[in-house]
Amino acid sequence: MEIFDVVTANNLPKLKELLAADPDAVHIRHPETNASPLHYAAAAGSIPAIEALLEAGHPWNEVTFDHKSAAEWGIEKGHQEVWDRLLAEGIRVEMLLAILGKPQEENLDEDTKKQLHPIDDNDFLKKKLTYTDGLLVDDAGNGVMMGWEAPLMVKHAEIIAPVPGKKVLNVGFGLGIIDTYLQERLPSSHTIIEAHPDVYAHMIEQGWDKKPNVTILFGRWQDVVEQLEVYDGIFFDTFGEDYDALKEFHELLPNILAEDGIYSYFNGLAGSNPFFHEVSCAIAESDLLDMGITTKLEKIDMGTLGDEVWDGVRRKYWTLPIYNIPTCRFEM
Repeated sequence: MEIFDVVTANNLPKLKELLAADPDAVHIRHPETNASPLHYAAAAGSIPAIEALLEAGHPWNEVTFDHKSAAEWGIEKGHQEVWDRLLAEGIRVEMLLAILGKPQEENLDEDTKKQLHPIDDNDFLKKKLTYTDGLLVDDAGNGVMMGWEAPLMVKHAEIIAPVPGKKVLNVGFGLGIIDTYLQERLPSSHTIIEAHPDVYAHMIEQGWDKKPNVTILFGRWQDVVEQLEVYDGIFFDTFGEDYDALKEFHELLPNILAEDGIYSYFNGLAGSNPFFHEVSCAIAESDLLDMGITTKLEKIDMGTLGDEVWDGVRRKYWTLPIYNIPTCRFEM
C-alpha cells in the first residue's frame, strides 16, 4: 500500500501530496495486522511523518490485531522520541476530550476496550464472588484480586502508614491484604469501605468487625461520603470502576486527606498495555496536581507473571513488567 511505503521511506513531500489528494488515507489499515500509517511512521522513527499524520486527523490510539499501539512499534525499534511524542499527543487529546465530555475510545476495537476497562460497577456488585486459594474471582472467572499483589500491598501500606498511630482509610477490601498489613502498622483508627455483599460477609466471618480500632462502612464509597472523616493515610483500590470514578474520588481528597497526609492507589490503569498505562498515569498525575496534590511514582519490577499465576482466571488485569506505585501529597 502506497502510504505505508511513503511513511517508511520518510518521504514527507509525497506523504503530504497523498493526504491532500485523499484525506481518508489516514484510515487505511494493513489487512493482515491492522497496522496503520502511524504504526509505520513510528517504526521508521519519522517524527515529521507522525506530525503530518496527526495533523491530518490520524487517531493516536489505534492498535494492531495483537493490541500494539504505534508508540510500541516505535519503541521496539529504539525510537524513544516517537514514544515521547505520541505520549504527549495521547495526554493532550484525552484531557481535551475529558473537558469536552466526548467519547474517548471510538477508534479502539472491543477486545482492547475490555483490556483497558473493568467490568461495569453496578453489574459487578450483582455478581457472585468466590474466595479460593488466595484468589477472589467472580462467577465468570474474572480475577478481582489475587495473592501476587501482596508485595505491592506491603509497599502501599508502608506509604500511607509510615509510622504507628496513623488514622487510615482503605477503599476496597478484596482479599484483605493491605488491611492486614495496615493492622500490623498499628494505626490509631482503621476505616474500610466495602461495597460487595460477598466480600462484606467474608469480612464479618473473619472478625474484622470485632477488631477494636476498625470501622467498616458497607456500601459504595459514593454512598458513604457523608460518613468519612479526615485521614492521615488513604488507599483506593476498587474493582469494576473506571478512571472517571477514580478521578471522582480524587476530587474528594482535599476534604478527607490531612494536610500532611499521604494518599496512594492501586495503579492498575490500562494494566495490559505499557503505552496506554503511561498515558493514564500522566493524566492521573495531572488531575491530582490540579487539586494541589503532587505524585511521585516509584517503579517496582514485577518480573514475569507466568501463565501459571492466571490458572483458572479468565481476565488478566495486570500483565506489565513494571508497576508504578504512587505516593501522593499536598504540594507544600
